[in-house]
Amino acid sequence: MPDVGEHRPSATIEDYLQAIYSLETEGEKVISARLARWMQVTPATSGATIQRMHRDGMVMVDDKKTIALTKEGRKLAENIARRHRLSERFLVEALGLGWAEAHAEAHQFEHGVTPVIEERISAMLGNPQTCPHGSPIPGNGATLSSKLVPLDTLEEGESATIEFISEELEQDSQLLHYLETHNVKPGQEVIAKERVPASGLLTLSVSSQQVPLGLDVASRIRVARLAA
Repeated sequence: MPDVGEHRPSATIEDYLQAIYSLETEGEKVISARLARWMQVTPATSGATIQRMHRDGMVMVDDKKTIALTKEGRKLAENIARRHRLSERFLVEALGLGWAEAHAEAHQFEHGVTPVIEERISAMLGNPQTCPHGSPIPGNGATLSSKLVPLDTLEEGESATIEFISEELEQDSQLLHYLETHNVKPGQEVIAKERVPASGLLTLSVSSQQVPLGLDVASRIRVARLAA
């Protein structure tokens, strides 16, 4: 089996590793079709990429077609996720980019970040524990708390603090812009005002404004319930 640590993977493989790592961290099942939607490619393209990653010792695929990182693949993925999430922090906090723009630019920026620059950025930002969307930065001490619950599980009238927005949602730049504009971001307190399953909507009270969210989107945002 090739030593996956010998050479830095291509940008495409890095993106797949980061997607698999993010889904695994969130406790989600990883299959090729889901990665195809994430990467915005055809199932055939996703399947071929996964086959190459399996050949190169980065992932395992079981009888149910579930994909999991190998030990070597996880090490690579953690390094990639660290660079990406630090890059987002840098672009937002140091350069003043908005969420959506920072996420898109980080995909270009991160591929050129060397270990020396990575550590300088982390130190300059005070070794932040999460990216702007709440994803833990590997190596900086944070983990995704198992006590957090999906936003769509709140009862009407229940309040909570947003802690984490799934990396999967970040692939939609318009959605990221919407969440940022309406202050649906980590650290913000929200109240579930109205749930309408028939229309698939959850209305939140955020900073005295009413913000509708699709239940599918809300299911990928995690919050800490506040005591009544």
